[in-house]
Amino acid sequence: MNYEISSKVAYDTAHYCLLDTLGCGLEALEYPACKKLLGPIVPGTVVPNGVRVPGTQFQLDPVQAAFNIGAMIRWLDFNDTWLAAEWGHPSDNLGGILATADWLSRNAVASGKAPLTMKQVLTGMIKAHEIQGCIALENSFNRVGLDHVLLVKVASTAVVAEMLGLTARKFSTPFRWRGWTVSRCAPIAMRRTPARVNPGRRAMPLPARYVWH
Repeated sequence: MNYEISSKVAYDTAHYCLLDTLGCGLEALEYPACKKLLGPIVPGTVVPNGVRVPGTQFQLDPVQAAFNIGAMIRWLDFNDTWLAAEWGHPSDNLGGILATADWLSRNAVASGKAPLTMKQVLTGMIKAHEIQGCIALENSFNRVGLDHVLLVKVASTAVVAEMLGLTARKFSTPFRWRGWTVSRCAPIAMRRTPARVNPGRRAMPLPARYVWH
């Protein structure tokens, strides 16, 4: 995670991926069924310095915001695709990354500090894509009935933990819990679409526990 990214091509590609992913999310707002999933768990809740959900009036805690943003991104199933031994959609990681970045930035500004830069967001994207993509090169989880969303859990947790400033020791702890909630696919289970939204949300609480407590 400490690797310094110097590739201009990587940053340019991440920039295009970010624009494409946001476009998918904003288009999803045209679908009432998607909009029903958005917002706070308790209607009317507004979190001070909370995360803004793009295209909406919602200002949420980072965990719920990660779910909201992830739901928008994934709704149309148009976001980027990576095909290897295991397939996947690495931009699913943006639910957790964008929510964490916005929450950190708004709280930093409220404290008189500088917000995160977009380069830091793109760096997180590149790392998440690399983690998910490289693991998928030689590991087929679908072959044993596990959905590729498992890779989003790993990648999002790693990047969010780094964004929150976890030490190496604390950094490893969230991964001990990754196997507790594994999304299955055929032939074990048939309906798995909602599972693709949750990894971004689940990536936030475990690392955050070591920052907030």
